[in-house]
Amino acid sequence: MRRLRDHGLALVFGGLLLMALVGQALWGLAGVNGDARDKGLQTIGLGEYLTSSSFAVDIAENWQSEYLQFLLFILLTVWFVQKGSPESKPLDKTGRESDEDQKVGRWAQPDSPRWAVVDGWRRSVYSHSLGLTMLVIFVGSWSAQFIAGHASHNSELIRDLKAPEGWGQYALDPDFWSRTLQNWQSEFLAVATMVVFSIYLRERGSPESKPVGEPHGSTGVEG
Repeated sequence: MRRLRDHGLALVFGGLLLMALVGQALWGLAGVNGDARDKGLQTIGLGEYLTSSSFAVDIAENWQSEYLQFLLFILLTVWFVQKGSPESKPLDKTGRESDEDQKVGRWAQPDSPRWAVVDGWRRSVYSHSLGLTMLVIFVGSWSAQFIAGHASHNSELIRDLKAPEGWGQYALDPDFWSRTLQNWQSEFLAVATMVVFSIYLRERGSPESKPVGEPHGSTGVEG
């Protein structure tokens, strides 16, 4: 039970992710088959839908926008601050900070990660490992969206007796950029509102909120 408690947040979100994926698969299949019946086309099974470009592009376009949000938030909060927000660093802590502040090299603690202690490329890589990982996942999921979206878009064109588009054409196609930008704008809005709302609003006990009685102007303080 203690191990479940120690990893409860990851387990809960993992369970929610799984339920959402199952729900998306079932309702997505229902929608695709509904459209097929309306057009007098053959319906498909769940397995065929799960391996289709239509399902893949829906998954990838959401994942890439989420990881873009994380990537930008991680990088921008290094240099930019927001007075009063717990999502910001203290106003005098902009930049990469000193080795002492970051507890690396000779300022490392006994239980610090090994790569935080050593000099050279390993410490440099580890110092940016979170941003690099988010970048790789973002690029990978956006590439998957592009590939799956291209296949799905051409399937629709062929079904409508139109000529399919090449890679270059699809890269400039409204379908690709509409799918992309409608997700990006929602992520930017969500982050901006979280940063600003957390200046004045509270959620008792949450590390994403300041303590209930903390002044509005306090910056980088978490509950």
